[in-house]
Amino acid sequence: MIGLKTNIFVPEKIKVGFQNREGTYTKKLAYVIYYDQKGKLRKEASWNSWRDKNIEDFDFINEPTSGFVLNKKAGGYSTGWNHRQTYVRVYDPRDFEFEITIANLLYILENTNSIKGKGLEGDFVYGWDGSDLLLIPTCSPDYSEISELNKLRHNKPKFNGKELIIGATYKSNDNIDLIYLGRFYEANGENKESKAYFFYNISHKYSKIQHYKSLTNNILDIVDDKCADNYSSLMDELTKSSYYSERDPSKDEYVYYTLDEFKHGFSSTYYGDSFYTDEGEKLFVSKYRRYGWYNNNNNDRYDVYDSYRNRKNEQVLTEVTLETIFTKYKPKYLVTYKSNGELIKKWRNKHGKQ
Repeated sequence: MIGLKTNIFVPEKIKVGFQNREGTYTKKLAYVIYYDQKGKLRKEASWNSWRDKNIEDFDFINEPTSGFVLNKKAGGYSTGWNHRQTYVRVYDPRDFEFEITIANLLYILENTNSIKGKGLEGDFVYGWDGSDLLLIPTCSPDYSEISELNKLRHNKPKFNGKELIIGATYKSNDNIDLIYLGRFYEANGENKESKAYFFYNISHKYSKIQHYKSLTNNILDIVDDKCADNYSSLMDELTKSSYYSERDPSKDEYVYYTLDEFKHGFSSTYYGDSFYTDEGEKLFVSKYRRYGWYNNNNNDRYDVYDSYRNRKNEQVLTEVTLETIFTKYKPKYLVTYKSNGELIKKWRNKHGKQ
């Protein structure tokens, strides 16, 4: 039996626009879009470009409705570069006609009847699987779970991060059970960490670690407030994740180079090596090349840039010695630490490497 994904979005309100079209009961075909939880219209741009603006559009409450009727097949041809998937046109009793996929039709016919001259039995609502519209019979076995999920989406409690329980299981907006691991720093590159809420995805085969900057629209409900038995092993997995950082940016230190460290720490690479100024600006030093980057002149002259090979700052120097750069900028390097104070790394240039 064909089943629906249980993370289908069922909006509270839909919007319908039209084109004049032969082969329909009403002589016009509808394009149906929806309002999300925030009241924002989804797919509005493509909807506006498709519809005839001379035909009035309408908003409808997306409540269980009966009286839908199957009309005819549409599409299902290939002419040169023009490929059109097969659809089925369905009449909505609110006097418009729209299209559904063959897969959606098969699901409907597995769960209800189509009676000649009367149409489809039972009540239906509109739902969306990503960008794809679905007509869902309320008598289907999936509807109950889909309906409960969407009640949470539209009337969900506001979770406060401080109220989350370590090791407890929560339900996500995608109808996935997640175990809460804690709030930690994300690994976003040097000096760019920010905190996020980390969860363990019980059901996903590959992407087990999920993290959110905000709980809003991501976490809907608590499933089990007891700490998972394997919480410690899940934390071991978290520390191996590329998304997780042990670093605590609040413990960062910027340490002055000695002249000897500075003079012996830079390479002659084209893109150069970095250092920090007292103002927190990150600058780059590279060997000066009179005839292009590929021609390594054996001299003691260097260029300073405020970003990779872009000299935007009028104060940045060119064709100068390392001693001159050292005197002007009083260069520093970055030292990073874990949350427990343990040293992670001294980001000090050494032969072109940090």
